[in-house]
Amino acid sequence: VQLQASGGGLVQAGGSLRLSCKASGINFRLYTMHWYRQAPGKQRELVATITGDGSAHYADSAKGRFTISRDNVRRRLSLQMDSVKSEDTGVYHCATNNHWGQGTLVTVSS
Repeated sequence: VQLQASGGGLVQAGGSLRLSCKASGINFRLYTMHWYRQAPGKQRELVATITGDGSAHYADSAKGRFTISRDNVRRRLSLQMDSVKSEDTGVYHCATNNHWGQGTLVTVSS
């Protein structure tokens, strides 16, 4: 199983960024998918979840600013991040309930 996140980078506060995760080795459409964030010195945080049929759920910190989506044909998970804040800085990982992917670093400058 491989979950490869990409799209991270440096963004100014108030800006936007789109993360992507390519899945392989799993029947993607059957899996609930998650985006987690690991910020320096903080506990890992679940940012957003999407079920196989597209039902999305967000942490309070992400509601109204982030949008999780999936393409079951291309086996791709996305996270659209708008109106980013400095506290959104961290390494973002995509994951299933049983698999953890390599992360991508998001740095928000104020």
